[in-house]
Formats: sequence, structure tokens, C-alpha cells
Amino acid sequence: MEQKEMDQVMQKAAVLIEALPYIQKFNRKIIVVKYGGSAMSNEELQKNVIKDVTLLKLVGFKPIIVHGGGKAISRWVEKVGKEPSFVNGLRVTDEETMEIAEMVLGRVNKDLVTMVEELGVKAVGISGKDGGLLKVEKKYSDGKDIGFVGNITEVDPKVIYDLLEKDFLPIIAPIGLDDKFRTYNINADDAACAIAKAVGADKLVFLTDIEGLYRDINDKSTFISRLTASQAEELISQGVIGGGMLPKLGNCTSAVRNGVNRVHILDGRIPHCMLLEIFTNQGIGTAIIQDGDIA
Repeated sequence: MEQKEMDQVMQKAAVLIEALPYIQKFNRKIIVVKYGGSAMSNEELQKNVIKDVTLLKLVGFKPIIVHGGGKAISRWVEKVGKEPSFVNGLRVTDEETMEIAEMVLGRVNKDLVTMVEELGVKAVGISGKDGGLLKVEKKYSDGKDIGFVGNITEVDPKVIYDLLEKDFLPIIAPIGLDDKFRTYNINADDAACAIAKAVGADKLVFLTDIEGLYRDINDKSTFISRLTASQAEELISQGVIGGGMLPKLGNCTSAVRNGVNRVHILDGRIPHCMLLEIFTNQGIGTAIIQDGDIA
């Protein structure tokens, strides 16, 4: 073997050795992955994400996928001659749009199940309606009625625990029922956060369309690779974080305050971003950690 080939082999071995302590540390730990955005609309990135989650499963994690499908829903809404409408980032969901959303999310769910099973891991696709997983109430946006959009009031994780115990990978669509068994669309970030808290996840991963958090979004040198929940809350109160990242960061801090050990915000457009963040010393995204956690 030539020296160049030997160096490449040794580099691969070094990567595996670097990953070993993380594999040992997180063995049998639950990780919730919120999957959406550009990583879902690009087929190659989609395959990479599913490969990452499957690998996590095979090395001992207990992954749970909570997925969105907003762009696909918007396409189908337009196909029936309707104009997608949003209030403060939340989709205005009338009865017809709710039917479309449930149809599209069901299709996305089973596509993801198929991709996981193609890689040799057993997966089960469900929604928040199954087993009474997600109970909701009607959600308003600044007092405005936005239709069948749900605010989660209760999570019953029994169905998730049953699937994990039987060695299945749960894949969850963010749809829930109210106390009158009406169907509601749920923001996928909210669903992932609520589920992570309910199952006591060790990690919650948000795959987004940005690299992570910046103190100044226009200044790449202000990137924040790690901050505590208190520091995150301070950024929110100071108005440093705005736009679509504001509710996401709020979900992150809420999760950490309610038992989730660590939350990661990653750029889902980067191939294998989860593996780079979880299994390497450097990491590539932003991690929100518990106060006093220095690891």
C-alpha cells in the first residue's frame, strides 16, 4: 500500500476513534430529530439525513424523527387554486387546507419510512393522532383566528415508548386532536420540542436552513457554537435574535429547561451535519446546553 493510501486509511481510523467516546456516552439515549426545510426538499440531502439517523440507530442511539412538510403542503394548496397564507410564520389552515396538509404529511411520512427501511432499519410512521400522542387546543396568533392550527396541551408518549422498546424507529407527522377529536395542524418545531420533553430525550436536533446562531446575522465572525439556556434567554430578551429563529430558540431553551440535556441547531443543507456535530470534537452547529454544563 502506498503512503498516500495508508494516510487515508489512518485518517479514517482516527475519525472512528474520535467518535468512539461519543458512541459510548450516548448508547441507548433518545435523540429527537426535527426534520424539515431545504434538507427535506433536496433528494440528495434527504438521503443523507436518513443515512445519518439510521447510523445513529445502528450504533446504539434511540432516534425519533419529527418531520414537517410545509413546502410540499404549499405546492398542493396552490394546485387546488388556493393561495398559501401565513400569519407570524404560522399557516392559516381552513378545513380544506387541513385536509391537504394531512394528506401531504401522510405521504411524506411514509416516504421517510420507506427510505429508512431501505437501509435495513425497521421504522413505523405515525402522527400525533395515533395513540393519543398529541392533544391540542386551538391556537391563535396575536389574537387572530388562523383556523385548524393546534397548540399542544398534552403529550402521551406511550406509543413512542412501545415502538422504541420493540426496536422500531418512530417517524412522526405533526398532527393532533383536540378534546372533541377534531384534527389540527401543528408547527413541527413545537411538536419536536414537546415530544423531546415528554420522552426525556438526551438530545434534540433542529435541522434548519442556517448554520446556527449569530449575534449579528450579517457578521459571520459572531457565530455562536455553544451557549447556555440562560445566555440564550438573554439574547432573546435583548432582541438580538429575531425573525423565524426567535420561536425556534424559544423552543430550544424550553426543552433544555424541561429535561432535555442538549439542543443542537444545525444547517440541514450540509451533508451529514448530524454526524459532524455529534461525533466530532469540533462540531459545526450551535449547541444550547444546561446552565453549568461545561462539557
